[in-house]
Amino acid sequence: MQKEYVVGVDLGGTKILTAVADLEGNILARVRKDTEAKKGKEVVIQKIKDTVYEAVQEVGIELSQVKGIGLGVPGPVDIKKGIIKHTPNLDLDNINIVEELRELDTPIFLENDANAAALGEKWFGAGKEAENMVYMTVSTGIGGGIIINKEIFHGAGDAAGEIGHMTILPDSKLQCGCGNYGCWEAIASGTALSKLGKEAVESGKDTLMSDLVADSTKVNGAVVAKAAEQGDKVAKEIMDKIAGYLGIGMANLINIFNPDTIVIGGGVSQSWGLIEDKVNSTIQARAMDSLVEDVDVVIAELGSDVGVLGAVATALAELDLF
Repeated sequence: MQKEYVVGVDLGGTKILTAVADLEGNILARVRKDTEAKKGKEVVIQKIKDTVYEAVQEVGIELSQVKGIGLGVPGPVDIKKGIIKHTPNLDLDNINIVEELRELDTPIFLENDANAAALGEKWFGAGKEAENMVYMTVSTGIGGGIIINKEIFHGAGDAAGEIGHMTILPDSKLQCGCGNYGCWEAIASGTALSKLGKEAVESGKDTLMSDLVADSTKVNGAVVAKAAEQGDKVAKEIMDKIAGYLGIGMANLINIFNPDTIVIGGGVSQSWGLIEDKVNSTIQARAMDSLVEDVDVVIAELGSDVGVLGAVATALAELDLF
């Protein structure tokens, strides 16, 4: 009997990362290509196919031995129809990607990338022991995936998990990319962290951040975190403010979903030591006591592999191989 495999494809705005894995989720080969989205959707679709062919060839197997392909993409999707509804920066809106990839002659399972990442952390990373889990990624924006009874919760239109767009400050003047004001993403993401740092430098505040960059346009979350680590008062106040907003949002998630685990990924998680105390104290103050007792807040473990391992996990989950 031939050994069987799955393929995971992590489609991003700048790269396509594809991996072949065995049915235990062990990656055997991976192929990376630049997305080159500006060349058009036909180029992107062909590159997806090419990465699958090359990865399978690298392992030395036939495509017929692949039981399924998990495809994680940014933006909302219709997983039943295989349609990408909208992909920022990829020109694949309203494309039936499953139909476009039919020449692979393999079952393809489409998933939003944040949901896929949640599955990856659930089965291969920090959430291995979790049954009810919220995965949140805090980087340029705030995204998430919700796992209930070990399965992704998709909602009525496959769009559940847009946690970054819950309103935290309704009177805020900070506009989110979605068009609303006061979204969690607008006030607590890496983008918000960068904005506060730039404003501090441009306003002439006495801060080490001014010494770490040539000009204010170079201030980003990493610069703010570095200054805070070195004891800079202004940077520490900014980190504390962001941490407070993160804690408020996480308290909301705890009160709504009563998860046993919250897994935090993304760039801001790399500065967890600077914000952990404030995040936790805010959660303690705002979430119901009995629900706080149920939850562990942990840092994601899969790093840059979370997308492709999430795509692998998507295929394995859809094939009932977990």
